Amino acid sequence: MRINKIIVTFLITVFFCNKTTSQEGLPIYSDYLSDNFYLLFPSMAGVSNCTKLRFTGRKQWMDQDKSPNLQTLSINGRLGESRSALGSIIFNDENGYHSQSGAYFTYAHHILFSRSELDLNMLSFGLSAGLIQYKLDESSFLNAGFDPLISGVEQSATDFNIDFGFSYQYLDFYAHASIKNLLNNDGINFNEQGLSYNNLRTYLFSTGYLFTDNTNQWNFEPSFMFAHKDGTKETFLDANLKVYRETDFGRLWAGISYRNSFDGAEFLDSQDQIKTQKLKYITPLIGLEFEGFVFAYTYSYQSNSIVFDNGGYHQLTLGFNFGCRKTRYDCNCPWIK
Repeated sequence: MRINKIIVTFLITVFFCNKTTSQEGLPIYSDYLSDNFYLLFPSMAGVSNCTKLRFTGRKQWMDQDKSPNLQTLSINGRLGESRSALGSIIFNDENGYHSQSGAYFTYAHHILFSRSELDLNMLSFGLSAGLIQYKLDESSFLNAGFDPLISGVEQSATDFNIDFGFSYQYLDFYAHASIKNLLNNDGINFNEQGLSYNNLRTYLFSTGYLFTDNTNQWNFEPSFMFAHKDGTKETFLDANLKVYRETDFGRLWAGISYRNSFDGAEFLDSQDQIKTQKLKYITPLIGLEFEGFVFAYTYSYQSNSIVFDNGGYHQLTLGFNFGCRKTRYDCNCPWIK
């Protein structure tokens, strides 16, 4: 069958491209909770009944010019009435003198196991490929004089990247998994010994379920997202809860996310004793969908006792749904309807 050939082609591409080089791509923040699972899972392209256009802006320390900031622009939707879908993500990520920008293009295919489109029982596969340009601006590093370890120019490297993932959705239950940065990276990320960190592979898994009250107007969605970075052995877990309110004019939602890292960083306290601290983020979020327009705001606060600054990350999401098809599935699932 043609579907089987597509799946086999995906798997062959995934396992035989590991000998190529790539560059680290989109950072893993909490923007996926703002109605945009597609940012992390390419298999979610075209899952919704509508074509989704989303813009996200994220920034820390508003009064600093080179503070960490990220912008993404994404779009994804079905190819007509087929089971195939396309998507694209453009992003720009800056942190001080380091920056990366790039674009991903996605193909996804959705296989319906139920006999009709009344019940949702669907397995999806997605493959994203992208070009990422990484930059390190050293042009202002030599103000204090010559240094043989500093080039004094803007270094840059452009690499190729592949992400692969799948999703399974059954009524109000979902599970997603993806492997990001499948390819090795021989770019300009070097440590002080001149060794390159070329393994930026990240494994992601997310699952959740939607509970509905008797009025069918309130929905509660607990979910989890697990991430593991293969090269650095970093692991963290997001525990999330979102509450939806269905209204005559659209949908309102609010939620909270708690991110906890399983790895700690050592530091010396005031008594010169070695302590360990694990990264902890608390992220409240609110959102509104009104006649196809989407607005969402999140604020990420680092709850650790030892931090550089108490300022958090502000994130704004704007979106628009268009080209909507009729509602097919008998589920409340807001990530589709």
